[in-house]
Amino acid sequence: MEASYISSFKEKGPVQGKYLFDGGDIDPTDGEDVVMDERTVGPIVIVDRRALDRECLARSLREHNPKFEFRAVESIDELRRQGDIEADPSALLLILGSRKVTEQSAKDEIANLVSAFENAPVIVIADSDDPVQILSALESGARGYIPSNVRLQVAAEAIGLARAGGVFVPARAFLALRETILSTANGARPLHSIFTAREADVVESLRQGKANKIIAYELNLCESTVKVHIRSIMRKLKATNRTEVAYKLRDVVS
Repeated sequence: MEASYISSFKEKGPVQGKYLFDGGDIDPTDGEDVVMDERTVGPIVIVDRRALDRECLARSLREHNPKFEFRAVESIDELRRQGDIEADPSALLLILGSRKVTEQSAKDEIANLVSAFENAPVIVIADSDDPVQILSALESGARGYIPSNVRLQVAAEAIGLARAGGVFVPARAFLALRETILSTANGARPLHSIFTAREADVVESLRQGKANKIIAYELNLCESTVKVHIRSIMRKLKATNRTEVAYKLRDVVS
């Protein structure tokens, strides 16, 4: 499953701005366009409480680009205890999984990393691509946000952009914000004024014609829970089936 993404550079030396759509046009040497003295480049550190997840990601990124050193740790305290790092991290990947960035503990974790390693970009990887979660990460000091449903090449490119001084966020977030702004300007009711936050997530998936199993997988829900949300959405829209829901949603957001 692919979403549309935009990534951008701030000007820094010879590095030029790049725009990526749908994860396409990615060079096999993604993440290698930043010219640095390899002797002084610190490792890219993956911070994740889940041992298996962090080790798998570290191995995948290492195989994708063996030029860089990747460290997988449970916490920054563990990284400091290792004591064999010649240079500070060149980037930190904070894996939140299904945790919400809007939770105070997650925001504090991002802020603490940003404060502890001022010269290294902090990039959040999480399951959600909700604009609210992305904005919360950026407001906490993160220099990038990667949804966990992207391809490995896209993630590698995002890391390269952040290390070069840029910011990577999903384009879908901008499009969702644009839709909200336009809906408000046109007098339409935003989805969150009608549905709960989770129902609004399901509504977005229904508008894209996704099946219940796909919705459940992407939102980390049981399929039975998705069906409950759909019944609630149908009741609020006074619709009798999914087709009618899709039709009535056009009037709600247009």
